[in-house]
Amino acid sequence: MNRYARINALLDAVAAAGHVDVDGLARQFGVSPTTIRRDLNHLHEQQLVTRTRGGAVATTVNYDLPIRYRRASRGSQKERIGQAAAALVGPFDIVGINGGTTTTEVARALAEREVPEYAQGPERLTIVTNAINIAGELTVRRHVKLVVTGGVSRLQSFELTGPLAIDTLAQMDLDHAVLGVDAFDPAYGAKALDEEEARINKLMARQARKVIVVADSTKLTARAFARICPLSDIDCFITDTDAPAESLAMIRDGGVEVVAV
Repeated sequence: MNRYARINALLDAVAAAGHVDVDGLARQFGVSPTTIRRDLNHLHEQQLVTRTRGGAVATTVNYDLPIRYRRASRGSQKERIGQAAAALVGPFDIVGINGGTTTTEVARALAEREVPEYAQGPERLTIVTNAINIAGELTVRRHVKLVVTGGVSRLQSFELTGPLAIDTLAQMDLDHAVLGVDAFDPAYGAKALDEEEARINKLMARQARKVIVVADSTKLTARAFARICPLSDIDCFITDTDAPAESLAMIRDGGVEVVAV
């Protein structure tokens, strides 16, 4: 288990138990107590846990909302996709992120990565999101400037939609739009199940200099009702290595950079 996965697993353990001890975690994860102490200290610095003598306790951060996303299917693939997308983002970039299980992993990868000292001042990474669960996880990250759109919450996706969300996004210029999708057609592009979500996602893409679509391989065989954007509007498509080679070839032929991790 790499450090990124272990950090998320540690958060799950603290959220489930309320209190954890270093020795128990070291046995659970098969690493040294020193490694666990370092990880817990890192989480404490991010205000995600409170360190105690010999362990840690949960903070008042609401863990219940994102729990559905931590237990998402194909978690390891989505973690890899999230890290690959985060690697494309600079320390001072402005990034729009919509809702979804894969984009949640992108947000976590951005929040957990090592931040150079020169990027820890007033100028920092800015994340703009219409996803309530992502906002809840990022709000305690001191090295991230968080901007949340207004709008009406959708229970199915935790996304904010409607005129308030549109008005907010329309005033912003983004370096990157990182979009999760319900389906991805190698010929026609990114799609969503809900037309209101598709409308917000389309605007986010329009406001960005670079559009990155993150989707596990199952999205290449899925169907969805509303189109977000065509291939010509997408710069990079990140998926997992289970994606069919012929589908990836079609996407590349459409002028899109393809990354399979």
